[in-house]
Amino acid sequence: MTDVSDGVLHTLFRSDQGGHEQVVLCQDRATGLKAVIAIHSTALGPALGGTRFYPYASEEEAVADALNLARGMSYKNAMAGLDHGGGKAVIIGDPEQIKSEELLLAYGRFVASLGGRYVTACDVGTYVADMDVVARECRWTTGRSPEHGGAGDSSVLTSFGVYQGMRAAAQHLWGDPSLRDRKVGVAGVGKVGHHLVEHLRAEGAEIVITDVREDAVRRVLDRHPQGVSAVADTEALIRTEGLDIYAPCALGGALNDDSVPVLTAKVVCGAANNQLAHPGVEKDLADRGILYAPDYVVNAGGVIQVADELHGFDFDRCRAKASMIFDTTLAIFARAKEDGIPPAAAADRIAEQRMAEARPVR
Repeated sequence: MTDVSDGVLHTLFRSDQGGHEQVVLCQDRATGLKAVIAIHSTALGPALGGTRFYPYASEEEAVADALNLARGMSYKNAMAGLDHGGGKAVIIGDPEQIKSEELLLAYGRFVASLGGRYVTACDVGTYVADMDVVARECRWTTGRSPEHGGAGDSSVLTSFGVYQGMRAAAQHLWGDPSLRDRKVGVAGVGKVGHHLVEHLRAEGAEIVITDVREDAVRRVLDRHPQGVSAVADTEALIRTEGLDIYAPCALGGALNDDSVPVLTAKVVCGAANNQLAHPGVEKDLADRGILYAPDYVVNAGGVIQVADELHGFDFDRCRAKASMIFDTTLAIFARAKEDGIPPAAAADRIAEQRMAEARPVR
């Protein structure tokens, strides 16, 4: 008998990170599709979360990622006030090599077979054009183009939500939500990061940026010749003297045993998912007096947008809902102070309470 004590089955059924309702393994040999759809919770409504297309090193790694991401979406959707549970899907393979219309259509059929328990959207490796294809086989598809009944790029509202989280952090820490003359470091000025710079510059913040892509940095500097400067890399950014706020907007794991001890900022608030490299980092931040705005709370503008597609997309309605991230973030800081715990733990408690109260009594 195979020992799976440290494998995905242990995670699914026996660990604190498990509790998923359903995991579906999908395969279509004709197109080369291998996918995993993980539904963590439908307590609040149909599970909602994107489809990641990525060349995982193993099938086990793909399943583990789907489980982790789906669980995260339950918490994100709960804190965003959405009537949706959490789900996520991953397609195994290099999208540059195997992505095809036929594969996406096959994937759409698998999502459709769940009868609306899971609603999909874009994620790493998938784009609006891909969702337009998936939607041809599955009506439970969001993140589509406006031409196909969708809302298009969700990065605009994602950045707006992060900006609201920053304002809440400023209110909590400095007694004023204004970011004027605050020094903000933005790591990653891609789809979300460059929109965030626009919000910050409009308010008069001083900004320091970095990105692994030189063209992304140049685009921002060309647009903002005043008030924005660049440093070589994230290592230089987190050590920048006088930094008030650090905004990780690229890869996860930005807050770790190496970065936290040298971070100069008093606030961390960014768009990247899974910023805490491991459990315990939130305490390290608190011990250093650094206020952390939980990532899945402040970056929820995108999921607010795609959820709205299911009701006939209205940008103003979505923006109004995303603006509430300010109040939600303030409530988390207040709960953290009241309970004597870090903000990340406070956010988890609030989300878990909402999911528990929504679960029908049997």
